[in-house]
Amino acid sequence: MTTLTPLEPWIRRKIGLPATEHLNRPALEEYQLRRLRETVGYAICHSPFYRDRLGGLSEVDIVTLADLGRFPFTYSADICKDDLRFLCVSQREIERVVTLKSSGTTAPSKRLHFTAEDLEQTVDFFHHGMSTLVGPGDRVLILMPGELPGSVGDLLVKGLFRMDLEGIVRWPLGETDGLLDFIASKGITSLVGLPGHLLRVVRHPKAAQLTKGQIGSVLLSADYVPEAVVRELKRVWGCLVFNHYGMTEMGLGGGVDCRALSGYHLREVDLLFEIVDPVDGRPLPEGETGEVVFTTLTRKGMPLIRYRTGDMASFITESCTCGAVLRRLGHVRGRLETMVEIAGCYRLDCSDLSESLYSVPEIIDFQAELSRYDGTDLLALTILLCNAAGKDTIGRVKTALMDIPQIRDATACGKFIVDPIFSTDDAGFPQGTTKKTILDLRHGGSKK
Repeated sequence: MTTLTPLEPWIRRKIGLPATEHLNRPALEEYQLRRLRETVGYAICHSPFYRDRLGGLSEVDIVTLADLGRFPFTYSADICKDDLRFLCVSQREIERVVTLKSSGTTAPSKRLHFTAEDLEQTVDFFHHGMSTLVGPGDRVLILMPGELPGSVGDLLVKGLFRMDLEGIVRWPLGETDGLLDFIASKGITSLVGLPGHLLRVVRHPKAAQLTKGQIGSVLLSADYVPEAVVRELKRVWGCLVFNHYGMTEMGLGGGVDCRALSGYHLREVDLLFEIVDPVDGRPLPEGETGEVVFTTLTRKGMPLIRYRTGDMASFITESCTCGAVLRRLGHVRGRLETMVEIAGCYRLDCSDLSESLYSVPEIIDFQAELSRYDGTDLLALTILLCNAAGKDTIGRVKTALMDIPQIRDATACGKFIVDPIFSTDDAGFPQGTTKKTILDLRHGGSKK
């Protein structure tokens, strides 16, 4: 049996169960139901947005957790339109405001507000979640923003400090050669970062020169995690590769793999998750893939009720080998906003491109733009290659692209062209935290 996820005893304590009693689903769901009613009542009382949106529904309408399905959804566009109407406290009580800029469109930015208490809950989750993958003697390099109080890197450092571990933030990443020198000289044993960034690092020639076994664990977060990236990290460093699921709207942390590495154990003490049909919004049976929806249970500054994430995943119905009773969410399979229609009838997701292209060893990164030329959809791919790429690389890239069924079929029908452009100059490739997507320029989209 795999070691029990540390989230389970943490949540047992948080909901008030005695040390002699194991966490169990009835006790946890009773806690969630109580917190859900409190959240709905609190939001109606203090948030102008929810006072209007809920249309007469209230906490008395929630008898079971399933009754949440009667409540309307909250959308990203609602927050973009007027974030201040969500606030349940005065702006003086807000400790941190995060602005999420749109990517590749002219859509307005989205602002999320957190009190000091909200941020403390995230530090608490990071403390126990990180103990899944690191322990005494580890030094953790965090390749994410951390210069501002309340930023993800700052909160991770605070969580690690509670384990008597050092967390070091390096942002921006800078030149990969120097980054690997830093990892070697500082005795870094664990890395936290975005999948695309870690792929750049591990495919650098110096990556294989690190002392064997130095990197014991890697935590991938903040974007879709391609299996091709996981395989490469394991191959080069022989490390354990964990997935973290979270977004700013969740308070940055939503769930993390245990050592079974087979799905996120969820932060059920602070968040209530649902899976719904992405088209009609109806709750889906356990095990079916749909859109992830969550409701905050302990948020004070800006609670969210039935927030639609756009992430596609499913609950795992089988018990985890670690023995936890916490719900598990299967690894995210893509995002609705990263899907585009090509040739009039085929749906292509950016995750399809990531899985295919990153399987070619010489590829470090890529960017994708979709436009229309003379009635035909044109996918322009700028592909960043390492210096070791040879003449056969181009052929293998084209083969990998044609292995994607949607691209193969759309190309065959004559309404789609894929145009790979190869480069070894990474100057035009951003190293920020924006999720990888296909920039669709066909309907008024614009470059940023």
